[in-house]
Amino acid sequence: MQDLIVEGTGSIPAIRADWEAGCVVMKGDSYPENAFELYQPVIDWIEAFLAREDRPLRLQLQLLYLNTSSIRAMMDMLDQLQGAFDDGRTVGVEWRYERENERVAELAEEFREDYTFPFDILAHD
Repeated sequence: MQDLIVEGTGSIPAIRADWEAGCVVMKGDSYPENAFELYQPVIDWIEAFLAREDRPLRLQLQLLYLNTSSIRAMMDMLDQLQGAFDDGRTVGVEWRYERENERVAELAEEFREDYTFPFDILAHD
């Protein structure tokens, strides 16, 4: 499977799914016109990785803002990780946020409450 790269814009996060590293990185704001169109390839990539590999999969997030449709897409991705975790797979999320941006920390915490796999929320300056 190939890596997946989406160039970020003002309303779309930069996304890099690295097959060899077993890692999906997303940075920036997420309020695209069509979140399904943006995130379906990421969801498909995660599904393929989990089906073909036994290696760990990590999501590294540095998302500043998510609109409602982006939140739904993120829930779909996190649900995929939860299913894999429930099946004994090693998965995890690392969500970084700027220390002064409490809104993002609260959003990440709301997501973390719904899942049992390792989910780290890390502040940075």
